Amino acid sequence: MSHEDDRTIVNPPALHDPTPFGYSHAVSAPGELVFVAGQYASDAAGAPVPGDFAAQVGLAFDRLESALAGVGLELRHIVRLGTFVVDHDPGKLETLGEALHTRFGERLPAQTLSGVAALALPGMLFEVDAIAVRPAGQS
Repeated sequence: MSHEDDRTIVNPPALHDPTPFGYSHAVSAPGELVFVAGQYASDAAGAPVPGDFAAQVGLAFDRLESALAGVGLELRHIVRLGTFVVDHDPGKLETLGEALHTRFGERLPAQTLSGVAALALPGMLFEVDAIAVRPAGQS
């Protein structure tokens, strides 16, 4: 169990260590829930930005950070991610894991990865949504 901020991250010994894969089994935090819609590698008009998988993952996380900043939060406030990967394969899992460790360090949120055939718009290879917690007393 880890309590370095308002989040409590739990990876029970009865379960495998999920951290190499870029997530934690359970995360709790006191405060108000904030739901962030799916973010993807998009331009100012919402059109998908062409690029390989790694580039799209990076830009999608940039967009997620911007959405959180709009409500006064940061990545560290996220307790759960939903990730969607077109034509998922082990190489993409490794790329995503590296991006998650770069962005979150060892304070990894809970996460579900869904491999999908396609996303909302042609050219989208990755999408991420989030649940964050505004700490109690923060407005």
